[in-house]
Amino acid sequence: MSEDTFGKDKVRIDEVSGTPTTGHEWDGIEELNTPLPRWWVWTFWITVLWGVGYTIVYPAWPTFSGGTQGVTAWHARDEVANQLADLQTLRGPVLDKIKDAPLDKIESDPELLAAARTVGKVAFATNCASCHGAGGQGAKGYANLNDDDWIWGGKLADIKQTIEHGVRWDADKETHVSAMPAFGRDGLLTPEQISVVADHVRTYAETPDSDAPTAEGEKLYAENCAACHGVDGKGNPQLGAPALYDQVWLYGSDKPSVVARIVNGGGAVMPAWKGRLDDTTIKALAVYVHSLGGGQ
Repeated sequence: MSEDTFGKDKVRIDEVSGTPTTGHEWDGIEELNTPLPRWWVWTFWITVLWGVGYTIVYPAWPTFSGGTQGVTAWHARDEVANQLADLQTLRGPVLDKIKDAPLDKIESDPELLAAARTVGKVAFATNCASCHGAGGQGAKGYANLNDDDWIWGGKLADIKQTIEHGVRWDADKETHVSAMPAFGRDGLLTPEQISVVADHVRTYAETPDSDAPTAEGEKLYAENCAACHGVDGKGNPQLGAPALYDQVWLYGSDKPSVVARIVNGGGAVMPAWKGRLDDTTIKALAVYVHSLGGGQ
């Protein structure tokens, strides 16, 4: 290392550039003390002044009571509220028509139908798609809204009722209520009987690997299942009992899935949207769901 180190460093003028050094040297390597360009210095001080001005004009500094409001008292939430108000003013006339029109009249009016579907589609994506899928295709335990199989009825009024009051939603007194017994967990049927009933149920939908109906299966079904699902397996929307004769399976058509449903019973929960969504949005949602292809 050079002897000219630490306290002995000396500033000198570089012979090539004419720029003074910082006075630091390490093994003969020195650093030039090149000044910043004047434009950069001016830009820096301008941004400093701009920053000070910003804290004066806009809310900036936190205080024990909340924070400084600035000269303008501007707030992002106020901006959002104003934008929502402008949007409501723009949509207001059409939304008022949807609000005042009977459900069946909306679908017969092309303009109202288009508006309701647009509003309903946005509301569906925000509130319903997480369970029923972006296109209403459903998932295991969550109903497919594109088919014509409706547990609680597929007419416009039925769909609106379900959206408003939900399914098994304890906080709503008008919610749809049904509960399939847990035949296995509660000891109502033996494992062998459950296996026989599962085989029988799968014959209604004629699943590829289902066996022919048996007398024992018919007897067990008649004694334990027919009261809700019907003697022919066509279900009962009044009770929320799904049809068993079609190819629509909420929890799966394979035997283990059917057995699991018989063993555990119960059912999924859907929130009541009345009070969370306004009446116009609920009507638009009902129209949108009804128009997906499976509405009755």
